[in-house]
Amino acid sequence: MKALFLAGGFGTRLRPITNDLPKPMVPIMGKPLLERNIENLKKFGISEIVLSTCYKPNKIKKYFGDGSRFGVKISYICEDEPLGTAGAIKNAEKFFDDTFLVFNADILSDFDISDMISFHKQKGALATIAVTHVDNPSAYGVIEHDENGFITAFKEKPKPDETSSNLINAGVYIFEPELLKEIPAGRAVSIERETYPLLLSKGYKMAIYDRCSYWLDLGTPQKYLKAHKDILKGLIKIKEHDFNKNAQYISKTAKISRFAKIKEPVYIGDNVEISSFANIGPNTVIFGNSTIGTDAKVVESIVWDNAHVEGGASVVNSVVMSNCVVDRNSDQYNSILADNLSYTMAV
Repeated sequence: MKALFLAGGFGTRLRPITNDLPKPMVPIMGKPLLERNIENLKKFGISEIVLSTCYKPNKIKKYFGDGSRFGVKISYICEDEPLGTAGAIKNAEKFFDDTFLVFNADILSDFDISDMISFHKQKGALATIAVTHVDNPSAYGVIEHDENGFITAFKEKPKPDETSSNLINAGVYIFEPELLKEIPAGRAVSIERETYPLLLSKGYKMAIYDRCSYWLDLGTPQKYLKAHKDILKGLIKIKEHDFNKNAQYISKTAKISRFAKIKEPVYIGDNVEISSFANIGPNTVIFGNSTIGTDAKVVESIVWDNAHVEGGASVVNSVVMSNCVVDRNSDQYNSILADNLSYTMAV
């Protein structure tokens, strides 16, 4: 089975993190989110990937190439202009002549893909849509279903008295290729507002898959921070380390002063240097080759690779991007430091 990643979004709400980086390339514990999702697919035997790109496509193609470095085969299709979710799927039609998977590339989740494929086959549906629960569905497109798990309605941003469902589209789908015939070519098409309602009106069977224990879209800087804190709490696993068994990961190549204070949970990457009397953690991630100066503090934050927090500086609930310098004795609270400019993050 092949998989299509919809990786063309502009990541507007995630700026400034996405000023110069497509959202699927945003690092999660030091690796691009898209790489982690491809690794997860490979675990389930999916080795043929199609990437639909639009925003800064060369950054994605340069990193992944033909996929051989990651043990998969990767093909690309690039939109000159955004085509919407269904338009992007239609644009990739030539790659799919059998059942296929589709993923929004900005999702961090723990879906059991093998189980979802088996579920889809059992249901005999044209489409199976993974769903997740939200407390307040009024900001989302809500999915209603019958007692057998087949979709009966899609409601866009309903008021509380307009639906009893709190299930939303989780951005992971399994489609039969016949679905592609129902998407018009050559223009932008919304799958939520156009394609799914059309399929329902024509009587096609569409099933929900409701077996995910962790799901997060990385739509905002706050959610980007949350993704890392959830990993550190062991709510979702990464391949390199199980934080449920050990809440502290420190690379063997990291150099940490015996006078520094490390508070779990924490992740400290390769070749990181931490000086005397520095305070690191809790809920802190430091990617590779970064330095933390004497008496500096990094708490509830993410420091990307090759960044430098100088002596006496404080970084709290913030993101310090690659190659940035936090000046000596300065403070970064609820901030994103990009290109050595500080942006305040809404909390």
